[in-house]
Amino acid sequence: MTATQPYSGATAVVIGGSIGGLTAALLLRDLGFDVHVYERTPSALDGRGSGIVLQPDTVRWFTERSAQSLDDLSTSTGYVQYLDRDGRVEFREERRYDYTSWGTFYRALLADLGDGSYHLGEFACGFDQGTDHATVRFVSGTTVSADLVVFADGITSAARQRFDPQAKLKYSGYVGWRGTFPVRDLDPQTRAALDDAITFNVVPNSHITMYPIPGEDGTAAEYRLMNYVWYRNVPEGPELSELLTDKRGFTSPVSLHPGQVQDRYIDELKTAAAQQLSPPVADVVIATEQPYLQVVADVRSTRMALGRVALIGDAACGARPHAAAGTAKAAADAWALVAALSDAPGDIAGALAKWEPAQLQLSDALLRRVVAMGERSQFTNTWTPGDPDLRFGLYGPGI
Repeated sequence: MTATQPYSGATAVVIGGSIGGLTAALLLRDLGFDVHVYERTPSALDGRGSGIVLQPDTVRWFTERSAQSLDDLSTSTGYVQYLDRDGRVEFREERRYDYTSWGTFYRALLADLGDGSYHLGEFACGFDQGTDHATVRFVSGTTVSADLVVFADGITSAARQRFDPQAKLKYSGYVGWRGTFPVRDLDPQTRAALDDAITFNVVPNSHITMYPIPGEDGTAAEYRLMNYVWYRNVPEGPELSELLTDKRGFTSPVSLHPGQVQDRYIDELKTAAAQQLSPPVADVVIATEQPYLQVVADVRSTRMALGRVALIGDAACGARPHAAAGTAKAAADAWALVAALSDAPGDIAGALAKWEPAQLQLSDALLRRVVAMGERSQFTNTWTPGDPDLRFGLYGPGI
């Protein structure tokens, strides 16, 4: 906890209980705010095993404020490697990256916040504000007023239109197929080929990356999962709509969860993996029982502050994952927000106005970079193994 609490007695509402929202809530509480988080889903969130490449801003809560050890939440590798179609190493360099699973990180943040401030099953649909407070409306009929409201409600944010009516999701032209498989169950040769590395495999108009993350039972080697995302082009229109129609007949604009993807698409995915990917990489994809997919899209609001209401993370800027910076950007928004509030005790609207320009600039730079990275991989075939411009990082390649 911080030494001083300049906002003791003030209230804050955070809309969205994912990693960005939880980070914001924890930091605001340290400033003295009485914070409550409202999450739209009726049960605790499940990251479906998705992996996260950890950046300094993402882990800053645990390195500076939490009693929990980051070592208990993460795995690491010592190398970056690219494999060719025959399984040979075409590029390899010594470079450490740390990883976690979405669920592991989420549960750790929620444990620090405590369940008493975390409210499930409340979908925020609108807000108004006056000179001294903002009021959020929920579809349940509930209304909640606070001195500060932070919307961290993700790429499908219901609030973003109030900030920027022109900010619309723009489809990239490709989707990300994701999945995990227990490292211990991999063939020994496959395990050896992928050991201690984040592995890339670049093929025409596509690429896949995979790395080990904690399993549900911990970070020890016997629990680790090999996590991957394979970017594959799908034309917008009927072909994409059919792919996004789940087994129940419902269509989602952003993702299909494990067990929801039609079997014929999973069969095609595994056949394509065997034909196109490096053998060790293909082995992981083929072994995955329930791959799932996410639509890769971009969106950026030209506003992040409206009076005493803020928009952060994917709600403000949903960017392609090629820089591994999505969760880092949400955390960076939160840290910068509390710094601005600390510098202007009592002047919430003024603090938000000063906070906004730098975060908008960061959003713009990140979005431009990941769009360029995606174009190189998926359309121009200029994603070159080992190119330092392709390194992960929120503020630039490798940083």
